[in-house]
Amino acid sequence: VQLVESGGGLVQAGGSLRLSCAASGFTFEDYTIGWFRQAPGKGREGVSCIGNSDGSTNYADSVKGRFTISSDSAKNTVYLQMNSLKPEDTAVYYCAADRDDGMGILFLSLFPPPPYWGQGTQVTVSS
Repeated sequence: VQLVESGGGLVQAGGSLRLSCAASGFTFEDYTIGWFRQAPGKGREGVSCIGNSDGSTNYADSVKGRFTISSDSAKNTVYLQMNSLKPEDTAVYYCAADRDDGMGILFLSLFPPPPYWGQGTQVTVSS
């Protein structure tokens, strides 16, 4: 199993970025894939996830209305479109995957943490 993130960078507050997570080594449609982030000095928190068996999506309250998760099964890739970015969105963003057993928003709880993780991509939002 391999997850490779891309798309991070430096952006001004109010700007947008799109993160990509390219997945390989498993049957894409059988897995939930999501995004987590970790800011300096803070714990890792769930941001958003998508169940690729039915396309169901979930979001943390802090990003609802600003972030949109989507997936492209032809490319085995999950995207996170981030709009109206705020300085508090600054973090390393990680892509993670687990078998889709209908866990829904519990996937973001990290209890238990997903077994498969990417290396992370830095997102920095300047004020």
